[in-house]
Order: sequence, then C-alpha cells, then structure tokens
Amino acid sequence: MKEARTFTISSDIMKEISSTKGTRSTSERVNELLKRALDWEHREALEQQAAEFFAGEGAKAAEERAAFQKASKRALSRD
Repeated sequence: MKEARTFTISSDIMKEISSTKGTRSTSERVNELLKRALDWEHREALEQQAAEFFAGEGAKAAEERAAFQKASKRALSRD
C-alpha cells in the first residue's frame, strides 16, 4: 500500500538520488534506499546483540570448561 508522506531531504542528497535513480522514479529510488538502510540497521543491531551475548558467556564458559576438564582428569585417573 502506498501512502503519501512529506519529508524534507537536503539538496545534496536529492542530487545524489537523481543521479543514481536511472529509469526509476525518485520515489522508487528513495524507497529502495530506505529499505536498504533499514535492513543494514537491522543487521547491525543483530550483530551487536550477538557480540553482547557471546561476550557475556565468555567467563562462564571458561569456568565450565575448566570444571569439565578437572572432572574428566579425575575420572580418567581412576582405574
């Protein structure tokens, strides 16, 4: 569904859009760029979430790994 909205865009950006739109309309080009920007922003947020998740698990995972290794050594040393 298309919805008419009014936005103010700087003249420098409008020149860039006009020079790169090809045969498409200015609106189509702007929509394409906005979709790409939103997708990029979404991926960036997911990368940040993943980095935070794995950073928080580093110390805990190291402790668990050390405990597992210690338990394994005890189990292997038994005959």
